[in-house]
Amino acid sequence: MNVVLLSKYSRQGASSRLRSLQYLPKLNQAGIVVTPFPLFDDEYLKRLYSESGRSLGEVACRYASRARLLRQLQQVDLIWLEKEALPYVPHWLEKVLMPSGIPYVVDYDDAVFHNYDLSQNRLVRIFLGSKIDRVMENSAIVICGNNYLSERAQLAGASQVECVPTVVDASRYPITKSQANKIPVIGWIGSPSTQCYVLKLKPILEKLCLNNHVRVVLVGATASFVEQWGNLPVEILPWTEDTEVQAISGFDIGIMPLPDGPWERGKCGFKLVQYMACGKPVVASPVGVNVDIVNVWRCGILAGDLSDWHTALQTLLNDSDLRKSLGGSGRQAVEKHYSLQAQSPRLVKILRNAVQS
Repeated sequence: MNVVLLSKYSRQGASSRLRSLQYLPKLNQAGIVVTPFPLFDDEYLKRLYSESGRSLGEVACRYASRARLLRQLQQVDLIWLEKEALPYVPHWLEKVLMPSGIPYVVDYDDAVFHNYDLSQNRLVRIFLGSKIDRVMENSAIVICGNNYLSERAQLAGASQVECVPTVVDASRYPITKSQANKIPVIGWIGSPSTQCYVLKLKPILEKLCLNNHVRVVLVGATASFVEQWGNLPVEILPWTEDTEVQAISGFDIGIMPLPDGPWERGKCGFKLVQYMACGKPVVASPVGVNVDIVNVWRCGILAGDLSDWHTALQTLLNDSDLRKSLGGSGRQAVEKHYSLQAQSPRLVKILRNAVQS
């Protein structure tokens, strides 16, 4: 079985790496040969997260390359599409470019439809507001990372919807014990696009650092972000795929603050999954899939307002046994459900069913 993967990014992009690229060896073992064609490469992402930003000329070249690929595709059994083929291109044109007679599955780990239907630009809302719904409707199967996204796919008229969480390769995440008598670490991992969320906890973290001698470590934020924390001793570590597990292993508590907005309700809770994989307790905002992860698997504490956050973090800092218990539950959840090992057989079945249907 031959599959063409139209991912948005190469391996440097978290959504592409986690939702599709990390599965390729497992799929190959099952007789499904996947050839990836990313829309944007690693260099694009490096520039996007740096001060240089994106180049419109480069984006145009990448779009032209993707369009040529779509027109030339043949001799494949299935197209595996990440979100959409060409962002901000109307559906009618994207549909013309897509090869006829080849079914496709489409995968979502973010509420990308809100880029269009909730855009501040009226023309975007008019011409693109229903684009993702049409992509979902015309697919053989829609794969979603949580129920919020699945509900949208069902409303769009998708013929089949499968919910597959965003997962880690459990073999890459060893459980580490906290060192005795070390200063406890409250940790966060993310990207420059989400670092603003953790800044909302600054008043609480200032109190905890003053009273408990706590360290705060942020992985993946920009180096200049430290300036917004004033005198708070925040350590910022660069993100790399090779060092992310080691960085999280140094945490004692993993946090995931989120505002309760439409975009955030579409997130898949991957930060929590990473903390859980390392056996760390989590504190998370009760938004979207976070509620299901924490309540179903009993791996941490949900915190709404700043008072809740202070109470939750203080409780965990004071009780090492509770941290160990919640962390152990989180690790079990990863092994049973939120791991590459657990979800690979499901993905194999989904892709085969898409071709058969």
